[in-house]
Amino acid sequence: MTTSAQSNLSGPFDSVQGRPQQGNASKGGTRIALRMTGISKSFGPVQALSDVSFTVRAGTVHALVGENGAGKSTLVKILAGVYQPDKGSTEINEKPYTFDRPDQALAVGVSMIYQDLDLAEHLTVAENVFLGNEPKGRLPFTVDYKAMVKRTAELAKSFSFDIDPAAVVSQLPTGDCQVAAIIKALARRASIIIMDEPTSSLSETEVERLFEVVRQLREKGISVIYISHRLEEIIGLADDVTVLRDGRVVHSESVTKLDIAQIVRYMVGRELTEFFPARDVKPGDVRVRVDNLSSDSRIKEVSFNLAAGEIVGMAGLVGAGRTEVARAIFGVDKKASGSIVLDNKELSINSPADAISNGIALLTEDRKRTGLCLGLACSWNVTIASLGLLGMKRIINPARENKIAADIGEQLSIKWLGPQAPVDSLSGGNQQKLLIARWLLAKSKFMIFDEPTRGIDVGAKKEVYSLLNRLAEEGKAILFISSELPELFGITDRILVMRRGRLVGNLKTSETTQEEVMHLAAVETD
Repeated sequence: MTTSAQSNLSGPFDSVQGRPQQGNASKGGTRIALRMTGISKSFGPVQALSDVSFTVRAGTVHALVGENGAGKSTLVKILAGVYQPDKGSTEINEKPYTFDRPDQALAVGVSMIYQDLDLAEHLTVAENVFLGNEPKGRLPFTVDYKAMVKRTAELAKSFSFDIDPAAVVSQLPTGDCQVAAIIKALARRASIIIMDEPTSSLSETEVERLFEVVRQLREKGISVIYISHRLEEIIGLADDVTVLRDGRVVHSESVTKLDIAQIVRYMVGRELTEFFPARDVKPGDVRVRVDNLSSDSRIKEVSFNLAAGEIVGMAGLVGAGRTEVARAIFGVDKKASGSIVLDNKELSINSPADAISNGIALLTEDRKRTGLCLGLACSWNVTIASLGLLGMKRIINPARENKIAADIGEQLSIKWLGPQAPVDSLSGGNQQKLLIARWLLAKSKFMIFDEPTRGIDVGAKKEVYSLLNRLAEEGKAILFISSELPELFGITDRILVMRRGRLVGNLKTSETTQEEVMHLAAVETD
């Protein structure tokens, strides 16, 4: 896009070099908060967006949906000033703008809550909320920290968020990190707020609170661009829906004229029948026994078994201890008591390295923070847990490493530019498949999947479910942790239910209901 010299600007653009373009949008019957026209963007040979036009009405919630890699994140990052389009124009509140930097978009009222949570983990919640906009202290070159804490607490209270403004972000659970990012956006008083997968790490209670926040924003005339793979949220919350597929807009209209099946059809270009693939695996002998497992991270006397070829789900509310069970088994958290037996051998696990060497794998709930090294090559991420098995414990053979990664990438149909591509160039679904490739290569016998479909689209979810079936057919024992009850009922043989660090239910999937699982997870019993 062409640029111009610094212009004489007024209003919120006084402090930055934003560049309003010449011209004015014509007014219509309903005020338009955002109009993006003819947006195209490529990254090398990859065409991310092709002639995309996207319009958002003022004071509405506009859902932007599509499979991973459809172009959603690229489009909103152009709006937020992170990327610059190759072609096209953007109008905000009927004024054309071009942004070279994110601070310019912020200055005219565009605020984005990233899926990856753009937070400084070593700072407090309050410091993150006011980062770059800190209130000045009484002395020169000082910051009024008390004012930041007070204002953050007021914002949190006004929207019923329970969070400590003085807490360091790195010590917060993922759900609270999401809340901190939302408060940060609210503090900027934006007229357009982009929410990229905002509920992916929230509990059901926090999700309801977030929905109330979104509705309040809408009532105050703020426009919300809402990106989510949870289509039931979109049906219940959005006013309008735009569907992207392969970098193009394929449909856009009022949500009242659509249902979930229609949205899915527009997203994937076909009917997504048999969303949960049929399973025909008869579990074998018991392969894993966890007895009276307790840890310093709140889990107490947890016991369960898994058979070869069995997929066992684990349900529970946020904070129930599901992830803590996985971390204790994998040696991330110190085990206070109990035993872990795999193939009739009691294991001594004091670290993740011990777990890996004994055939245990863990796909963590946050693949970007605790699973993958995003800036490094895909091949490195695939082979890191298996260098000893591959004969490269001391000296790495790059050509052989690339060949191994390419072969397993082809087996799993990973879409990448090649094994040397950086991980952060892959879509969320392909990043998840990259982690699965890592543990397949490590010849894992017991695989723990913690929220494996979080933040990936319906098509990628189906591919993950099919991979789980394939692993079960190979005799792997699989523990499948998920906050989405429909997928637990669609893919598992049994469901374990956690509450307050204890196992309170062990149910056969075909003989229980979602209501029973939720009752066990949420209701205290004598």
